[in-house]
Amino acid sequence: MTATNRQFRLIRRPQGAVQAADFDFATEALRDVQDGEVLVQVHYISLDPAMRGWMNESKESYMPPVALGDVMRAIAAGKVVASKHPNFAVGDHVTGLLGVQEYAYSNGQGLTKVDPSLAPLPLFLGALGMPGLTAYFGLLDVGQPKAGDTVVVSGAAGAVGALVGQIAKINGARVIGIAGGADKVRYLTEELGFDAAIDYKQGNVAEALKALAPNGVDVFFDNVGGAILDAVLMRLAHGARIVICGAISQYNNKEAMQGPANYLQLLVKRATMRGVMVADYYPRAMEAITAMGGWIAAGKLKTREHVVTGIETFPDTFNKLFSGDNNGKLVLKVA
Repeated sequence: MTATNRQFRLIRRPQGAVQAADFDFATEALRDVQDGEVLVQVHYISLDPAMRGWMNESKESYMPPVALGDVMRAIAAGKVVASKHPNFAVGDHVTGLLGVQEYAYSNGQGLTKVDPSLAPLPLFLGALGMPGLTAYFGLLDVGQPKAGDTVVVSGAAGAVGALVGQIAKINGARVIGIAGGADKVRYLTEELGFDAAIDYKQGNVAEALKALAPNGVDVFFDNVGGAILDAVLMRLAHGARIVICGAISQYNNKEAMQGPANYLQLLVKRATMRGVMVADYYPRAMEAITAMGGWIAAGKLKTREHVVTGIETFPDTFNKLFSGDNNGKLVLKVA
């Protein structure tokens, strides 16, 4: 085991897109674990849009911001290499908020054991992890699609959106994905089985929805916000349900976020708009993991992980989330 630990510490609140200068790529010496602690060697780090919000100095959030000087917060997967904790042994594989670093000390709170013999570790950061739980409960509990409903998903080729569309198809819905680029549109329709897909970079989303959803949108699962949310609001069916999962189009704004201009359609269509927070569903996690694991095994649910190697690439790799250069769940392989 190496005697040092490389880690990214947040030293400046980003303005717009994240830059390398917003972090200190530091090296520190490892110490012995204390009673009740484990030391985890981090193998894979999940890169998620929510991390951009954690970098901001904001009191209007579900989690406190990462303090300046602290290791950048991130969900990760790794292996216990030293333990003085009764519930974890050397050799256990775990996931948790381990941060953007090579090694992490933990008191065990928030750590979850996983079995890499059942699925590769990156899958526990994707379909069998936070994105999977978000997709499963956000769609089924909040969106409540019925067979025959028209379900629209923005950010549809991303880690959450790709799963949402497939789960909707499994439940008998007609699914339209919104994504950026011809390759992603083909991926949605030809590989994942979406009924249709809209390339927002090449066409008018509102006009495309008129043609593809002539009877309106019953469920909209939104990962993007901004202009796309406004376009879908104008195409709602009576009693539609909108699931607010994220607003990735707004996270790098230097000015105030763009709110929905067409929100009065919620009144006109007697529709609902509700946010989904995955932490609310952690007590039911095994329900989603069991269902999705079964669908994966049966070939009904496909996953794709975009793995980039090298912890030192973190700032540039993270920005792939916002440029659209990632294909599937974005994961940073530490070594």
